[in-house]
Amino acid sequence: MIDFEPSEEQALIIETVHQFAENEIRPRSRETDESGVPPQALLAAAHELGLVANGLPEAMGGGGARSALTGALIAEELGWGDMALALAILSPGLVGFPVADHGAESLRRRVLPGLLGPSFVPGSLALVEPRFDFDVFHPKTTARRDGDAYRIDGLKCHVPWLAGGRHVVVIACESEGTGSGAAGPLAAFVVERDAAGLRAEPEQNMGLCGLPTAELVLEGVRVPAESRLAASDADLRRLIDRGRIAIAATALGAARAAFEVARDYARQRETFGQPIATRQAIAFKLADMAIEIDGARLLVWEAAAALDAGAEAARQVRLAQDQTARVALVVADSAVQVFGGHGYIRDYLPEMSLRNLAGLASYEALALV
Repeated sequence: MIDFEPSEEQALIIETVHQFAENEIRPRSRETDESGVPPQALLAAAHELGLVANGLPEAMGGGGARSALTGALIAEELGWGDMALALAILSPGLVGFPVADHGAESLRRRVLPGLLGPSFVPGSLALVEPRFDFDVFHPKTTARRDGDAYRIDGLKCHVPWLAGGRHVVVIACESEGTGSGAAGPLAAFVVERDAAGLRAEPEQNMGLCGLPTAELVLEGVRVPAESRLAASDADLRRLIDRGRIAIAATALGAARAAFEVARDYARQRETFGQPIATRQAIAFKLADMAIEIDGARLLVWEAAAALDAGAEAARQVRLAQDQTARVALVVADSAVQVFGGHGYIRDYLPEMSLRNLAGLASYEALALV
């Protein structure tokens, strides 16, 4: 039998995270979007909940209970509060999870305690490249062995770059040659954010303005051999799948929030003596929004459950990613339409939701579950 009910523990997590999103995240979403700087007090409060720490190894002080499905449930509730702040809150996992899964013991002891300490320490993962022909599984960024170290060269973009971060995980193609080609297997490296040859240029994006991101220029960045994660090509593809599910779940929460405010507005807004929710065009649009969200959620859950089961989940993940990207944008646009002229005003949520969800086609690895 298929059971769509969360476990008792998952239900408690959903309730706790939703309350935090409602009381702490949503009230600060607009000011964060305007300032472009997530409130440190909010990030510290989220850190105390242990949303990322719970999935890190017990031996290092974490909870040791990592689950893609539970992570997706958390990401959706955080995204319901605000997508940019949700990604900021989840950012420690961008470094913590890859290092915990594939890092050498010395690397784990060097990196993980900082993420599990009393203070919030963000993480970064550099995957996307600013190229029209970018292929997530065949990046142009190269890593070549250079004695007892690696030399990394390339360009990355859409890299979460919150203040206070110490490390960034860089995905590259490992190559033994000296040419510009990058036909080798995928490899991941933990790079200090202040490493020589690494330059970060702040980005200005249409959406997710509350999540600082950067374009990274890597010119001859040398990292010790131990900084290379012991992850196979298949391991890194699975890591990317986990990132895609995290983004899909977060976007699903943002779409759900847009739907809910549009539904409530339609119940309150009256024309000719009746709420506009009673108008057939509005009622049908709201019904379609709800149906699409529920359908996308099932795809996300299916893919996350496959990841937890250790199954080959690339197909399910891609279906969930593509469908959620389509649904979230349609729902956000429909919410603007339900609000009419008010939907274009910055005082209302749909305007921000539409900007945040418009870039889903280019988002990769902004979070991990």
